[in-house]
Amino acid sequence: MPLLIVLIGVILLIFMIVKLKLNTFVALVITSFIVALMLGLPLTKIPTTIETGIGGQLGHLAIIFGFGSMLGQLVSDAGGGYRIATTLIDKFGRRWIQVAVILASFIIGLALFFEVGLVVVLPIIFIIARELDMPLMYLGIPMAATLNVTHAFLPPHPAPTAISDILGASLGHVLLLGIIAAIPTIIIAGPVFNWFLHKVYPQVYRKNIDISVLGDYKEFKLDETPKFGISVLTAMMPVILIAIATICSFIFPKSNPVNEFIQFVGAPDLAMLLSLIFAIFTMGLHRNKTMNQITDSMVLSIKQISVMLLIIGGGGAFKQVLVDGGISKYISSLFAQTNISPILAAWLITALLRVSLGSSTVAAMTASGLVAPMAHQFGSNSAMAALMVLSVGAGSVFCDHVNDAGFWMIKEYFGLSLKETLLSWSTLTSVLAIAGLGSVYAISLFV
Repeated sequence: MPLLIVLIGVILLIFMIVKLKLNTFVALVITSFIVALMLGLPLTKIPTTIETGIGGQLGHLAIIFGFGSMLGQLVSDAGGGYRIATTLIDKFGRRWIQVAVILASFIIGLALFFEVGLVVVLPIIFIIARELDMPLMYLGIPMAATLNVTHAFLPPHPAPTAISDILGASLGHVLLLGIIAAIPTIIIAGPVFNWFLHKVYPQVYRKNIDISVLGDYKEFKLDETPKFGISVLTAMMPVILIAIATICSFIFPKSNPVNEFIQFVGAPDLAMLLSLIFAIFTMGLHRNKTMNQITDSMVLSIKQISVMLLIIGGGGAFKQVLVDGGISKYISSLFAQTNISPILAAWLITALLRVSLGSSTVAAMTASGLVAPMAHQFGSNSAMAALMVLSVGAGSVFCDHVNDAGFWMIKEYFGLSLKETLLSWSTLTSVLAIAGLGSVYAISLFV
C-alpha cells in the first residue's frame, strides 16, 4: 500500500506538470498535500510538514545558489567565459579541439547552470566551428556532455548541493569524488560517443546551421575581456576553496588552529561569499563597471534562478511528506532485504523519475527523499554518502526527451529535427547517465 500511494502521487505529479502544464512548484505542493492525506498524516501536522520541508530544504542552500548564480553572471557579462573558451581553443589547435571545448565547458560549467552555460558557450564554438569548417555538432556534443556532467555532479550546482544536504554527504567529498567521476564520464559521453554517432548517424553533422535562435548575443573583443588567468581563477574560486578545505581536513587535526581557519574559509557559504566579493572586483570594479551595473547583473541572475529555488523548496516539501509518512524507511527496508546495491537502487529510482517528470532537479530531489535512509545507513562513511549523491546525479540526466526544456533547446540550437534530437541527444544523455553510474561504481571499489 505505501508504494501504491507513492505511485499515485508521482502519476498525479506527472499529470499536472505534463498534461495540465501546471507550474512545477505548485504541482509539487499540491501533490505533497494529497500524498500526506493518503498516508494518514494528522491534518494539523500536514501544513507544518510542508513548511518544514520547504524551509529545511532551502536553508543555507539559498545562499549557495544565490551567490553562485551572481558569480556566474558577473563572469559571463564581463566576457570571462568568452576569454576562457577562445584561449583554450586557440592553444589546443584543430587536432585537440574537442579537449579544448571540454576544458572550457568544464570551467565555465562550474560557474553557470546548464541552460545558461549552453547559451554562453554555444555562440563561441559556433564561430570556431565555422572558422575551422567543422560541423557544429562535432564540437557541440563534448560541450553539452561536459555542461551536463558539471550540472549533475558538482556543487555548487543546485541538484548535487541539495542532494548532499538530504543524504548527509559532505560537499567537499561530493566535489572531489565528483571531479574524479566526471573525467571518464565526459570522455565516454563526449569524444567516444561523438566518434560513434558520427559513424552511425552522420546526417546530424551539418555545417549550414543557423544559430539566429540564440537571439541577441553580446559580442566581445578579446582585448576588452578579462585575462585568461583571472577569468579561470574567478570562475573556479568556490571549487578551489572548498577542495582545499576538504583536503586539509584529512591532513591536519581538527583542533589545529590553521585547519580551523581553513575549514572556516572553505565552508560552502563563506566560500561562495568570498568568491562573489572577489568576482565583484575582478569582473566588475576592475573592469571599470559601476556598482549599479554590477548590481543589475546580480539582480538578473537571481531572477533566473528564482523559479528553480521554488522547485527545490517544493521538492523538499514532497520529500518531508515521504519521510514523515514513513515511505522512505519502507522503501529502504525493501532494498535492505535484497542484494541490490544502494548506489544502483538510487540510480534506478532517479532515472525512472527523470524519464517520467522531465526535470532533472525534481527527479533528483524526489529520489533523494526516497533513498535518504539508505545513505544514512553508511553513518560516518561520508565517501559512500557522496557516491550516493553522484549516483542520484547520474540518474537525473538519463534519457532527456520531449518533456524537458533542455531537449528543445538542443533541438533548436543545433538545427535538428525531432527524430534527430531523440536519436542523438536523448541517446547521449542515456550514455552519460550509464557512464556516470559506472564511474561511481568504480570509485566505490576503492573507498
